[in-house]
Amino acid sequence: MNETFLSSRSHLKAVLLALLITFLWSTSWVLIKIGLKASLPPVTFAGLRYTLAFLCLLPFVLMNPTYRQMVQNFSKSTWYQLALLGLVFYTITQGAQFIGLAFLPAATVTLVLNFSPIFVAILSGIVNQEATTLTQWMGIILSVVGSIVYFLPLNIPANQVIGLIAVFLGVLANASSSLLGRNVNTRSGLPAIVITTISMGIGGVLLLLTGASIQGFGRLDLLQWLIIAWLAIVNTAFAFTLWNKSLQTLTAVESSIINGTMLPQIAILAWIFLDEPLNLRQILGLGLVAIGIIIVQVWKGKKL
Repeated sequence: MNETFLSSRSHLKAVLLALLITFLWSTSWVLIKIGLKASLPPVTFAGLRYTLAFLCLLPFVLMNPTYRQMVQNFSKSTWYQLALLGLVFYTITQGAQFIGLAFLPAATVTLVLNFSPIFVAILSGIVNQEATTLTQWMGIILSVVGSIVYFLPLNIPANQVIGLIAVFLGVLANASSSLLGRNVNTRSGLPAIVITTISMGIGGVLLLLTGASIQGFGRLDLLQWLIIAWLAIVNTAFAFTLWNKSLQTLTAVESSIINGTMLPQIAILAWIFLDEPLNLRQILGLGLVAIGIIIVQVWKGKKL
């Protein structure tokens, strides 16, 4: 009984921790849009964010003898897994998101990204053999319906096709990275900070090199540097380390659904800071998403 209580308490802590992280990430969207409006090249912007975050985390790994020894003893398989995670989760997923935000409204990008749980649920059942319950499927479907209700009618101008393609690529990469991240965190035995630092370093540097060679650095003023610094230190170095920690307890589907709470959070933040008001249809959509999330987290039903 005590073990069950401790397990439930540990799971609750992981859920609350993941929700805190999604709030930090939601504020990132507002900051990213401000930076992009100031003509920051999107891929370079993303590369600067994740490379600087990596440099913030690196000293904590190098100055710890245990962590440093772990890195020195990495097998080729471990390096391969972390490099793949870095490429998929940072270089592709985050790069695609920044490109999407450069061409599309934040609302459109958020809508498309809310289809990630469907891909995660399907891939998780195949790869990780994590059975998705009937109620979880109901929650996923309800969340997706809520997303669609919130953003309809959806109009995508012809000049936004590039952004739409980038976001769809980001959805697929994000679903894959959810599974990769859980696999590495549960099976490697490595501390979250080591996984985050190494994978972020590989993915962030690749992202920065790609952006610098294709788009250049643009012109960075004090405000832009402050945005990059906050995104790197708080919303990336700090938040991604805690996210990897939560993945040691949550399943891929659970973490993906919690990630879906960013939809209402971003909508509310956009209403407050970007002057994007909510109408009744949008509020209904937010409600459906919230109910879907609660169903997945609280009510466990019969497995499919």
